[in-house]
Amino acid sequence: MTATDDLILTPNIEGADDFYADLLAAHEGLSKAESDAYNARLVLVLANHIGSRSVLNQALQAAARKPAEASA
Repeated sequence: MTATDDLILTPNIEGADDFYADLLAAHEGLSKAESDAYNARLVLVLANHIGSRSVLNQALQAAARKPAEASA
């Protein structure tokens, strides 16, 4: 596994607070079903951008952990 195949779990989003605000704004006015569908599409778009199955598998494992376990 090369360094590019390692999932980054430390803060790494440029303008993280602004991105979070944009994400919340994207969900404004959506029903629960529409919001869930939007999130599913977003996950697939970002997964396609990442492309590496190794990184995506690491992300699946990290997301399955409880928050306290994710930082361990």
